[in-house]
Amino acid sequence: MKATVVGAGIGGLTAALALRNAGIDVEIHEQTSELREVGAGISLWANAIRALAKLGLGEALQARSVAYSRTAILRADGQVIAESLLDELVRSLGAGEIPALLVLHRADLLGMLSGRLDCAIRLGQTCTGFEMLEDRVIARFAGGVEVESDLLIGADGIHSGIRAQLRPGERVHYSGYTAWRAVSKFEAAGWGVTETWGRGRRFGVVPMAGGLVYWFATQNAPQGQTDPPGAAKQNLLELFQGWHDPIHALISATQGSAILRNDIQDRDPLANWGTGRVTLLGDAAHPMTPNFGQGGCQAIEDALVLARMLRTHSEVPAALRSYEAERIARTTPIVLRSRQAGVLAQLENPLACRIRDFTVGKIPRAVMLRQLQSMVGYTGHLN
Repeated sequence: MKATVVGAGIGGLTAALALRNAGIDVEIHEQTSELREVGAGISLWANAIRALAKLGLGEALQARSVAYSRTAILRADGQVIAESLLDELVRSLGAGEIPALLVLHRADLLGMLSGRLDCAIRLGQTCTGFEMLEDRVIARFAGGVEVESDLLIGADGIHSGIRAQLRPGERVHYSGYTAWRAVSKFEAAGWGVTETWGRGRRFGVVPMAGGLVYWFATQNAPQGQTDPPGAAKQNLLELFQGWHDPIHALISATQGSAILRNDIQDRDPLANWGTGRVTLLGDAAHPMTPNFGQGGCQAIEDALVLARMLRTHSEVPAALRSYEAERIARTTPIVLRSRQAGVLAQLENPLACRIRDFTVGKIPRAVMLRQLQSMVGYTGHLN
C-alpha cells in the first residue's frame, strides 16, 4: 500500500511515521522550500506524549523538553486566579513515567519526527487538487507533477487545499482576537507556565530548555490588522505596561524581528472529513484555537488512529471512514470548548472580567482535574 501525505507539519510527519511503522509506503509533499518552524514553542500533554513514545520518540522528546507540574492563570497584577497541580493529574491517569506536560520548540519536534523517517519528503510542492479513481487517487501539484497512490491524506493546515476541494466555499471562523508570539533568550527559572488575563488581552509565559522562553500575547481586534514595520515590540510594551514581572522585561528582551503576529482562527467542525480514498488530518481536519494547547496533540492522536484503522481494515475507504468517525467524535468537543474558552478569556467588560476571575477561581480542584482528564487521559490512539 502507498500513501501520499500533503503537508510536512507535525500532523503530516507523525502520520508518515505511524504509517511507515504499519508497513505502508509513504511519500510526503510540502509546499515550503524547507522544514522549519520559526518563533514558536509547543505544549505536549500526556495524550500526545504517550503517542510519541509509542512511535519510539519518548527518550528524545524528554531530553529536549521541560516538564511542568504546575500551570497557573494570573491577573495583571500577578495575583493567582487559578492553578492546576499536574502531579495529581499524572497520578490519576496512572501514566507511570509519562509527565502531564512537556514544553519544547516546535522546530525540535519537527526535527525528531523527520529524523526518524525513511520516506521521501518532497519540498516546494504545492498541491493543486486531486482526482479520485476507483482503485487509486491522483494528487496533482504545481508544475504538472502527478502522484498516484492508494490513499491521500490532507495534512496541509487550516487553509488546506485538499479540504477546499472537498468543501468548496467554506470559510474560516475568526475568533475576534489577534496574537503575537516569539521565542526569546531570557532567564525565567521558577516562573512556570502561566497565562495572565486582563481586559480583552492575555499574555502567556512558557519557559523552554536552553534558557529560552516562548511567549504569546493576545488582544481583541478587527480581523486583518497588522503592525507597521518594526512597530510590534513597541505596541506590545504599551499594551502590557504595568503588568506583573517578567512580562515587560520579556518583551524588552525580544528582538522585534522575532515577533510574529497572526489572527486566531478555527473552523466549524465537520460531520465528515473525506470521501473515497481521501481524508484529512490535523489542522486540515479540525483547526482549533490554541486555548487548550491541543492542536498539535490532536494531530498526533489522528496519526496513530489512522494507522490503526489501515492495519485492521481490508479496504482503504472503509478504514478512512472508521478513522474519521472515531476522530470526529473525539475532536469536535475540543474544538468547541477551545473556542468557548477563548471567548471567556478575552472578555473586555470590567464587570464581566471581575465575575469571570472570581468564578474561575472558585472552580473546585476535583472539577478541574476531571476536565483535564477528559482531554489528556485519552488512550484510544494507543490501541
